[in-house]
Amino acid sequence: MDKQVLIQSFSEIAKDKNVDRTEIGTIVEDLFKSLIEKKYGTSENCDVIVNIERGELEIYQNKEVVDFVEQEGTEISLLDAKRIEPSMEIGDPFIDVIDPASFGRRLIVAAKQFLNSQIKDIEKNHTFENYFNRVGEIIIGDIRQINRDNINIHIDQSELRLPRSECIPNERYRRGDTIRAIVKSVEMKSNGPDIIVSRADNKFLSKLFEMEVPEIEDGIIEILKITRSPGLRAKIIVISHDRRIDAVGACVGMRGSRIQSVVRELNGEKIDVINKSDQPEILISRALSPAKPLNLYIDDSSKHCLAVFDDEEIDSGVGRNYNNLNLASDLTGYKIDAVKKSEYDESTPKKEKELFIEQISTLTPTMIKMLSLAEVDTIEQYNDSNKEELLKIKGLGDKMLVSIDNRIKDYLKEKKIGN
Repeated sequence: MDKQVLIQSFSEIAKDKNVDRTEIGTIVEDLFKSLIEKKYGTSENCDVIVNIERGELEIYQNKEVVDFVEQEGTEISLLDAKRIEPSMEIGDPFIDVIDPASFGRRLIVAAKQFLNSQIKDIEKNHTFENYFNRVGEIIIGDIRQINRDNINIHIDQSELRLPRSECIPNERYRRGDTIRAIVKSVEMKSNGPDIIVSRADNKFLSKLFEMEVPEIEDGIIEILKITRSPGLRAKIIVISHDRRIDAVGACVGMRGSRIQSVVRELNGEKIDVINKSDQPEILISRALSPAKPLNLYIDDSSKHCLAVFDDEEIDSGVGRNYNNLNLASDLTGYKIDAVKKSEYDESTPKKEKELFIEQISTLTPTMIKMLSLAEVDTIEQYNDSNKEELLKIKGLGDKMLVSIDNRIKDYLKEKKIGN
């Protein structure tokens, strides 16, 4: 076989397999050295020069000129050497040029099989390295096959796996559909890289917002925490590092354009975006969206909260299968229980309803005045008040409200009133 034809066939294999030509050159070098070793016993005295671009293959074997040849791979007879170079003498070094065709057709066929095997290993390593470096990125591929436990996704020459556990439950997939997912993990196994992608992972939602909201990509807005019930509802805490930019407004977009793009990608999953707050009462109230609790009774020491809702709002506050309540608990770190106002009123001691704010000696005149401006005169009215509305009163800030809350709680504990 002509060496140019041989190199051309190797080059075509490399092109078909999308393997870099320099890597093919290295494989071909190692390949012919192994053939030389099989034929002559050693390849240490050989140089294999491959130029895939030019279709060149040269094999040089360094030998010593001797009277009688004992090692064919390392020696050449004086008679044979003089036929090529008449000036040769005993002991002179001689460079013999080996014709690749001298290895025989069977060896060349075996060589091509070896090459294919090596290329498959290179492809596997390339795929592994490529996707290992892309963990946490969103990919777009075509659904190739749908099995009981997995959805197989095809991208170029790579196969990715979307386990059923990483799917959005209410989605239906069809072969040939284009799908987005996030690369969750990559592991090299005996049969090649196992690339797991996900649509149910919290990071997928985070990346979707990053794609839709430039302020997140630029670091102006930060997503602090995400909790999801894939396909049903998600809740996100965000913060803006620029006072001029409203974090929630930026994530929602003009007329909801940005958040709707994410919702459509997640097959209608509802998303609640809330601003960060250092005040547990405000954070929990926001986390229970879309419902608005009438009041929250928080025990910081045990991380427990009792949320009181209007009787008509209780279903919205709890959510289907306690979904909204569980997500809010996960988001805030508090165990949240919900109760109807009618049920809470039945269990609330009557004495608490009769207690006036001004009776609490630990409250300062300024605190009482601030509450009076909000038409809060009794402890019952204070418990039923919306704390975010109270903060809108000029002169009443976060620190004062926390202090008022703590003093009322301490007073009730001393009187053994409340829960």
